[in-house]
Amino acid sequence: MDALRTDSVAYAPARRGYGGRVRAFGAELWADKARLRRVAMIGGVAVVLVVALALWLTGGRYVTTDDAYVRAAKLMVSTDVSGLVKDVDVREGQHVKKGQVLFRLDPRPFQIALDNAKAALAQAVQDVESTRATYKSTLGQLSAQQAQVNLAQITYDRYASLARANAIAPAQLDQARGTLQSARATLVSLKQQADVQLAKLNGNPDMPATQAPEYLKAQANVDEMQRQLNHSVVRAPFDGVVSEVDALQPGTLVISAMSAFTTTSAVGIIGTDNAWVQASMKETDLTYVRNGDPVEVTIDTYPNCTWQAQVAAVSAASDSAFSPLPQENTSGNWVKVVQRIPVRVKLLGSDCGKRPLRDGMSANISIDTGERRWHRMLNGS
Repeated sequence: MDALRTDSVAYAPARRGYGGRVRAFGAELWADKARLRRVAMIGGVAVVLVVALALWLTGGRYVTTDDAYVRAAKLMVSTDVSGLVKDVDVREGQHVKKGQVLFRLDPRPFQIALDNAKAALAQAVQDVESTRATYKSTLGQLSAQQAQVNLAQITYDRYASLARANAIAPAQLDQARGTLQSARATLVSLKQQADVQLAKLNGNPDMPATQAPEYLKAQANVDEMQRQLNHSVVRAPFDGVVSEVDALQPGTLVISAMSAFTTTSAVGIIGTDNAWVQASMKETDLTYVRNGDPVEVTIDTYPNCTWQAQVAAVSAASDSAFSPLPQENTSGNWVKVVQRIPVRVKLLGSDCGKRPLRDGMSANISIDTGERRWHRMLNGS
């Protein structure tokens, strides 16, 4: 024990001597202000460089853009039939459910056309039954005419025997021959008429009227007229908010061929469910963006709210690929421009609850790729 205490005592001055040297160096450095400034400047720059390098190596994980906007399903709802608007059942900004009536056309022209089609259908049934009756009547005439042919044949044969015995005049034989030929011709004509009637019945004299081509054609016309009558009432295809209602007024003539090119023949509807964010991102920012990557979204209208989202899809083509006037890269004065790729972001929820989102709202997105720069450098990517 004495030896251990002696060793501790022996080393104590050494430790105090090292600490003393540090304090002496510090005091000397503090006394030399110029030297202190040089050390502080070099050390400060080194610390800044180290911190900057650390931040740079651990950065690059997030990809951001403010070229993003809220999108929702929207449609100018019209109809494929022409007519005069009778009633408009909604008002500007009204919430509607799927199947709710938006506006109605005057149904009278369509009802008249439907009634005519139903009359034509009934006429088709009558025509089939008339053809069937005519066929049966022709069969009866055939039987009677066959009897006439048989009688004419017997008469001709008798007159031929008498003529060979010179018992009758040749004129009587000629008359019997003419009667036989006429009867045969009439029989052939009746057979042809029966064949025509049977062909109209598709070869089946007992065919139901509902299977006749004329009936099927008339039934198709009835179905078309019924469809047009149904389409004279225009309904909402999905839940949403109606817009552009004032452009459509009772008495407006809706022309189906022009409804796609004018707003006076339709009512706009913007979906309120399943809104998403459409971002146009630089192609150089999409190196590590994948479907399903988490995204944070902020809407300019609600600056204190954040939406959690995820990448739903990265477009297979740039915005310019769908341009009606595509860029010409073969010209001599071509300048390379970074392309924008549409990225669809699916909204999952907000920390501010359910807030109304409107089509066209400006947004900012930040995509978490999960790839830091040091990780990329280690993987050589």
